[in-house]
Amino acid sequence: MSKTHILIVDDEPQIRKFLRATLTSHDYQVSEAEKCAEAMKLLTTHPPDVMLLDLGLPDGDGLDVIKELRGWSQLPVIVLSARGQEQDKVTALELGADDYLTKPFGAAELLARIGVALRHSQAGSQGQESLFASEGLMVDFGKRLVSVDGKEVKLTPTEYKLLCTMTRHAGKVVTHGQLLREVWGKHATEQGHYLRIYMQHLRQKLGDDALNPRFLITETGVGYRLKA
Repeated sequence: MSKTHILIVDDEPQIRKFLRATLTSHDYQVSEAEKCAEAMKLLTTHPPDVMLLDLGLPDGDGLDVIKELRGWSQLPVIVLSARGQEQDKVTALELGADDYLTKPFGAAELLARIGVALRHSQAGSQGQESLFASEGLMVDFGKRLVSVDGKEVKLTPTEYKLLCTMTRHAGKVVTHGQLLREVWGKHATEQGHYLRIYMQHLRQKLGDDALNPRFLITETGVGYRLKA
């Protein structure tokens, strides 16, 4: 069975060295690129299973790589960048990145995010699962049944749609804009107050605490993440 192949796109030798050592020690196959052009060539000639992408590259912006890639591939992309501003995260995620880690980050967090990206990729190729279960939360899509610790939770249609959207992206950051488009439609992207209100109601019904979340984590200024 072939190893999972990860493409590292970063112009900093020390970062590539750290990533290569971390990934190969966990039995991943690794290839590397320093520039956008090199990355695009490898994506077509030696397609990886996941791409780790820096944004500030010598011959362009990693955001342009995401835009071009999303024209023909749903390859999982995890952005690794020193740009910590909320808008940079939102832009990368809205363009199609699957996740975003701000430098510096730890090996354990990186490996966890890669694991989530791979599971999403596999689930997408196999179709929608009929059941989601994590941390005591269970969603039975066939029966439209939601429960927490075995107790049924009654949700409104909109709350249920919001939760189902989060389960499809479990473990990943979903931006405010993405949630508004998927739950309320493409013309609702400026109605952020709807999302805040419904997310508050959903948390209350699930018995979740925004300050100490069991299920739904707030990514300040960016969106939300459902624990996977």
